[in-house]
Amino acid sequence: MSQATTPGGTTPAGTTPESEGNAELQEPEKILSPDFLSVAQITALLTENIDGVQEKLGTFLNFKNIQTCLKDAILLDYYVSGFLWAREKEFSIIQYSKFFTLLNMLLHNLKTQHMSLEDSIKWVGEVMAEIGPAHSQKCTKGNVFDIKQANAIVDYLKISLFQHYKLYEFMFFSAREEIVIGAE
Repeated sequence: MSQATTPGGTTPAGTTPESEGNAELQEPEKILSPDFLSVAQITALLTENIDGVQEKLGTFLNFKNIQTCLKDAILLDYYVSGFLWAREKEFSIIQYSKFFTLLNMLLHNLKTQHMSLEDSIKWVGEVMAEIGPAHSQKCTKGNVFDIKQANAIVDYLKISLFQHYKLYEFMFFSAREEIVIGAE
């Protein structure tokens, strides 16, 4: 089982195409490593209400200007919404971890590799094939999500990121002056 290469030549785990020669020896769960949030951070978020989740995620992700920086506010909303959706699905800690890493990698691929919507959709399909339901009995260790959960994640990504992909591209790539929002 080989890891999928993104159009930019980097696998989700951060390896180069040259190192993929040994992909058969690599563990499937490495596809979304390292984890975006730690177990301690996820555990702390699980005890919070919506406002607490927003505050803690803002702190964990080092968003200091959510009152004045539209980009920070949008990104925080992206992660808070993802967390609340995952909590509704009653994910395990490892599932939260992999889901958040998936959310982060999608934005990373867009921002750093200028990945198109089509390429992002293909990438998600490749990743879900690696961490999703087992297609054979010999490869169950790397499977984090069952079929129902994997389908739910894809559906969530359709309405959260993919539906608004042009707006995220605009946010990352448009030249604009800082817009200050708020009261004086």
